[in-house]
Amino acid sequence: MKNFKSLTLSLCFLQILSISLFSKTLQSQSLDSLYAVWEDQTQTDSARVQAYKEYIWDGFLFSNPDSAFVLAEALFAYAETHNFPRGENQGNMIKGIAVNILGEFKDASRYYQKSLKGSQAIDDKWGISEILICFGVLYDEQSDFPRALDYYNQALIIDEEIGNKGGMAMSLNNIGNILVDQGELTRALEHYERALAIDEEIGVKQGIAAELINIGSIYLSQGDTSLALENFERSRLINEEIEDLPGLAINLINIGNILWEKGEDAEALQQFKNALKVNERAGNKLGKANNLNTIGMFFLDQNKYELALNNCRESLEIAEGVGSPEAEKNAHRCLYHSYKAINDNNKALVHLEKMIILKDSIYNEENTKKLTRIEMQYEYKRKEAIAQAEQEKKDAIAAQKLKQQKFVRNSFMGGFAVVLFFAGVFLKQRNRIGKEKARSEALLLNILPEETAQELKEKGSSEAKLMDQTSVLFTDFKGFTAMSENLSPKDLVKDLHECFSEFDRICEKYGIEKIKTIGDAYMAAGGLPSPNRTHAADVVKAGLEMAAFVELGKANKIKQNLPFFEIRVGVHTGPVVAGIVGIKKFSYDIWGDTVNTAARMESSGAVGRVNVSQSTYEQIKDNPQFVFEKRGQINAKGKGLLEMWFVQLRSQQNVSR
Repeated sequence: MKNFKSLTLSLCFLQILSISLFSKTLQSQSLDSLYAVWEDQTQTDSARVQAYKEYIWDGFLFSNPDSAFVLAEALFAYAETHNFPRGENQGNMIKGIAVNILGEFKDASRYYQKSLKGSQAIDDKWGISEILICFGVLYDEQSDFPRALDYYNQALIIDEEIGNKGGMAMSLNNIGNILVDQGELTRALEHYERALAIDEEIGVKQGIAAELINIGSIYLSQGDTSLALENFERSRLINEEIEDLPGLAINLINIGNILWEKGEDAEALQQFKNALKVNERAGNKLGKANNLNTIGMFFLDQNKYELALNNCRESLEIAEGVGSPEAEKNAHRCLYHSYKAINDNNKALVHLEKMIILKDSIYNEENTKKLTRIEMQYEYKRKEAIAQAEQEKKDAIAAQKLKQQKFVRNSFMGGFAVVLFFAGVFLKQRNRIGKEKARSEALLLNILPEETAQELKEKGSSEAKLMDQTSVLFTDFKGFTAMSENLSPKDLVKDLHECFSEFDRICEKYGIEKIKTIGDAYMAAGGLPSPNRTHAADVVKAGLEMAAFVELGKANKIKQNLPFFEIRVGVHTGPVVAGIVGIKKFSYDIWGDTVNTAARMESSGAVGRVNVSQSTYEQIKDNPQFVFEKRGQINAKGKGLLEMWFVQLRSQQNVSR
């Protein structure tokens, strides 16, 4: 059963690319030389930190991440003691990468967040770009492709702005990986080749090795095993030279796959086992899970079912431990085929169902739409940045001319202006403070509930609260992707703005709280931040009014022969945790299974209808304003069978008759 997938390699911060000339000199030095610089107290803090960072990177990070973590803690402690924030940020980043390699995704996210906040605090764009790429890799490994792509694009925009070629290559490579997962091999190959050209230009060996793996994977998927093997072998030699163990393991697996395809089974198995030793040496849990799955599929092909089951069970256990849906899906697939081969159909069916659920959660229409929107946003921001740079250049020239013209006049009137200034300064300052305060108050209330905003002003913070009963509403537009292809970005945003502005008005009308928009999805909730007894009815009425507004817009668009939106609305009632996230840009948000279930009510609904859960139905079933259509139990992705109801106003029902 030779149905395997070649492995690609994502890049985090694979080569130290400091803007200082000193760091470029350090790159050619041995580990002993780097350590000597670190120990030399006559060197500057910047030079010592840079040398020690490269010492950890080149000597330990990809071969012994546990030791790298300990050394990174020493780096952080030194930078903290010497008041060198950039060093603290670098220390946190390396600690994050080390635990990421070890499969500890939550800890990695924590260290990355510290590094990102620190880099933003000192406006270190280079450091911000590095850590955004690390976040992208983190979410990529968890199969959260829309979030990964968003981080890669953010990093790419910054790197293009500051001329960081190494960072550009990393983002291009990793975006290529996401395109592979979406089946867009031609575009993926273009990204890999652009990244390879950049890394060859600046001499980043680790980047070159990764891009060669990924280009080889494209050729392998296209059936060109000779070109694939050529790229894998070139990459393997570089991996061995620089001791990049995760990259080396991937190369060994891909070479083994080619040997397996050629019928050289003994040689293929040896490559797989060699890769497993490398992954174990590196402590690479995710790599080990993928490795074991490949060995399991190999034994399945050899009709050695017990060996196949043992390897795939271990693969699944590790994949569940590190939280990788892609690796879990592959392990369930192996177990499904293995149990099916020994006629244990009950167990085979269990793993088939889990495989399908995971596959749907990774590769679904919603994620595809998100990826499309993110790509559109990147292109828009990129063009906007170019236009802004051109305008700033023109403005600077015009400002210089104006400055020259005003110089003589200002010199003449300077004395008089000073007198006027001091005469009016007090009054202007007082008026400005008053206006700014009013403006700040209005802005704060525009993004936070009044009660939460007041708490924030009084205490400087706001505590998260558990709300026992809240009704959560989700809307989503059907046909958004098709419309995005047929409308200009300006017209698309105009239509979205028109809908969301009306939704905001409806929320205000019914006293419910808008939480956020996520692309073309709209989320709101009733019964918070102050609990009330009418939240379920209020939210359902709001949902029905939103659906009616979109239906009216659809009718008008049809008359004009224009593309139109259609909407699904879902509501679920239950407990949530509500509070503020963020430090600089506050955001009021809610969390909990209630939110997930509400989203499933929307995705399991129908166009133009409001679909509610059993818990929401129980809240409003005795309200004479509503009539219900029982749908029975519907299979919701990731939730199983749930009772659902369509609801509408009784007055609407009468009109429809």
